Amino acid sequence: MRIGLTGGASSTEKIVKQAQRAEADGFSSLWYASSVTGDPLAALAVAGRETTTIELGTAVLQTYPCHPLLQANRVAAVAEAMGRPGITLGLGPSHGSLIEDVYGLSYERPGRNTEEYIQIVTALLRGEDVDVQGQEWTVKSAGRMVSPVHRVPVLLSAMSPRMLRVAGEFADGTVLWMAAAKAIESRIAPAIRAAAAAAGRPDPRIVAGLPVAVHDDVDEARAAVAATSGVYSGMPNYKRIISAGGAAEPADVAIVGNEESVRVQLQGLLDAGATDIWAAVTPVGSDPRASAGRTRALLRELATSAT
Repeated sequence: MRIGLTGGASSTEKIVKQAQRAEADGFSSLWYASSVTGDPLAALAVAGRETTTIELGTAVLQTYPCHPLLQANRVAAVAEAMGRPGITLGLGPSHGSLIEDVYGLSYERPGRNTEEYIQIVTALLRGEDVDVQGQEWTVKSAGRMVSPVHRVPVLLSAMSPRMLRVAGEFADGTVLWMAAAKAIESRIAPAIRAAAAAAGRPDPRIVAGLPVAVHDDVDEARAAVAATSGVYSGMPNYKRIISAGGAAEPADVAIVGNEESVRVQLQGLLDAGATDIWAAVTPVGSDPRASAGRTRALLRELATSAT
C-alpha cells in the first residue's frame, strides 16, 4: 500500500526529523496543512534536502489568499531548494467562513475561481507563459515565472462534481479529507477518472485522507476522533462528503478497530478507487504514545509489505 502520514511539528528541525523517520520506516508521503509553522513550504524545502525519496505534499494550501503566479513561483522555489523531485502541491479554495471572515475576500464563486486558478498554476508549472485576463484571475507571467527544475504534481481538494472535473481535466488528481470508501467509489473515482479520460490525461491520483486508530474498543476510538475532528461537522463541504459516505459525523468515517479490521478497511479504500492513503494517526486512551505506536506499527507493516 502507498501509505502516507500527516506531517507537521512545531519547528523546522522537528519536521526534518519526522520526515527522516517516516522515510526510514517506508512511508510514501507526508501531508502538511497550510498552518504548519505558519507556512509549511520553507520547512518542506529543508526537509526535502535532508531526505531522498519521500513525497512531501501540501494538504492543502489555500488558493484565494495567494495569486496563482506567486503560488507557482513559491513551489518552484521549494522544488529547487529540495534538490530532488518530491514536492507535491495540494491546493484548495478552503471554506467561506475562513475566506470571507478572516481574509475579507469574496467566496461568491469558488468553482469558477478554482477552475481558473488550477488552469493557470498547472500551466506555469509546466513552464508555459500565461497571459490571461479571466473573470476571477489576471496573469501576465512572461519573464516573471521561475522555470521549475523538477516536475511539481498538483492535486486539488475536490469533492463537488465541478471540482472533480477540474481535478481530472487539469490537475494530477485529488487529495481528500473525510471521504469514506463509499463516497470514493460512488462519487469521486468515477467523476475524476471520466474527466481525466475525456481530457486525454493519465489516470488521476486519489489520495484518501482519514483519521486512523488501531484500538480494540471501537466506541472509545471514535470518541477520540470526535474530540479532535469536531470542527469539520460545521463545514458544509465536509458535511456533504461525510454524508456521501453514509455517515453523519467525522468520527463515523474514521478507520478504527483492531489490526485486522483496520487492515480490511484500508484495503477497502483502495478497492473503492483510492490510489494512496493518507493516515492521520489518532491516539486513543490513557497512554497516547503507546496507542499511536500501535497504529503506526500496523501502517508501517502495510506500507512495506510489498518490499
